[in-house]
Amino acid sequence: QVQLVESGGGLVQAGGSLRLSCATSGDTFDTYGMGWFRQTPGKEREFVAGIKPSGGWRGGSTFYANSVKGRFAIDRDNAANTAYLQMNVLKPEDTAIYYCAAGGRGSTYPEDYGHWGQGTQVTVSS
Repeated sequence: QVQLVESGGGLVQAGGSLRLSCATSGDTFDTYGMGWFRQTPGKEREFVAGIKPSGGWRGGSTFYANSVKGRFAIDRDNAANTAYLQMNVLKPEDTAIYYCAAGGRGSTYPEDYGHWGQGTQVTVSS
């Protein structure tokens, strides 16, 4: 059973930056695709960024929602079993609960990820 714990959320002014972390348990982290999703009240969970498992064809490649492309960056440290989401030039519309997920292999669909963290709140003030 993989456990995920997010951290790094908080309150930031528009134009600012935050770096989210997702620490995972287990020793197979490098075989998991990792994803970041976000959700606001009354809306469905939305894909933000993903990174493929390390190794193999296009291993470690990243992909993003159009709304964050060029501003957000996902990466992973396999030695630390941790994934990150660097968020720059934040906008008020980025305000949401951000969730880390493991298991998807290049997918943007939440149902393809079998393991989820508890979420961390990101609030961007105007």
